[in-house]
Amino acid sequence: MNQPEINEEEQEISDDYQDFREIIVDPGQEQLRIDKFIFDKMSGVTRNRIQQAIRAGSVLVNEKTIKPNYRVRPNDVIQVVVPRPPRDSDGLRPEDIPLNIHYEDDDILIVNKEAGMVVHPGIGNHSGTLVNALAYHYGKNDLPVMEGNLGNRIGLVHRIDKDTSGLLVVAKTEFAMNSLAKQFFFHTIDRKYVALVWGEPDPAEGTIDAFIDRSPKNRTMQHVFPEGETGKNAITHYKTLEPMYYVSLVECQLETGRTHQIRVHMKYKGHPLFGDAKYGGDQIMKGTIYSKFKQFVENTMKVIPRQALHAKSLGFEHPRTGERVYFECEIPEDFSSALNIWRNYVTDRRRKKSL
Repeated sequence: MNQPEINEEEQEISDDYQDFREIIVDPGQEQLRIDKFIFDKMSGVTRNRIQQAIRAGSVLVNEKTIKPNYRVRPNDVIQVVVPRPPRDSDGLRPEDIPLNIHYEDDDILIVNKEAGMVVHPGIGNHSGTLVNALAYHYGKNDLPVMEGNLGNRIGLVHRIDKDTSGLLVVAKTEFAMNSLAKQFFFHTIDRKYVALVWGEPDPAEGTIDAFIDRSPKNRTMQHVFPEGETGKNAITHYKTLEPMYYVSLVECQLETGRTHQIRVHMKYKGHPLFGDAKYGGDQIMKGTIYSKFKQFVENTMKVIPRQALHAKSLGFEHPRTGERVYFECEIPEDFSSALNIWRNYVTDRRRKKSL
């Protein structure tokens, strides 16, 4: 059954793009090439794609990688992360939109996405997206499609929210997509973000381990369910980089990649992201009652009219070489300007207190 096309704000991300299968071989199973065995067990996946997944290390037998000619044995435990065939992408319109390419080789593309750009087409966002740009620059049928995705999500292994800036990796080949899919699924991708949040987290460094699911009151929002009664487990490691009385610059490292994870986790901790209208960060959460402070905050939010969140770095095993690679980009101008405004405010506050 075809999956419905949904809005960018509702789309699950990162590890939720991956489909995981575990198969325990029957005790009476005769020895059979593993690609043939998996092909017989999984519908909608070609044998060639299964072989690509094996070569990329996306198929494990008893928690070890194997070669395509491996023959299954009774009681083997097989774990598979494998893309399905691409879906129809005829409705995808290529558009000549400039791409801010941070790095590129034959297998991967690292894009520095600007805030305001939607990653893939959806309801209300049929053009002007990153995928429209990719379709123009690389050809809409030349990039692979992740299992479970529509054809309008070519090359995507994960995404970042429309109003979040920063790095995103795109797979240029089936081999790369298999490799990256496995790494996202098993949470071996290093992803670090920087965020400007309200208040000063206490403790200054820690881990938020709390289930996330859609809010029962608003489907476009996520909600924390601390008892794990519903949703999916979500883990965010945070560290305060720069406390500034009423706000703090925080580094967040994702262990999982749920929808709006950092935004909803930091709200749950009592520190919503500065300017995040969806999760209350566009209101004054800390500070004074004076109108001058209110005006200061409103003016700062005009400088960065979005959630102050930036995907600063990505680290993973390169699909082709097997070497660990790391990419990092600077905070964009709007974020940097807002940060400097708050720094100047703190400096001025300290100066006045010392008089």
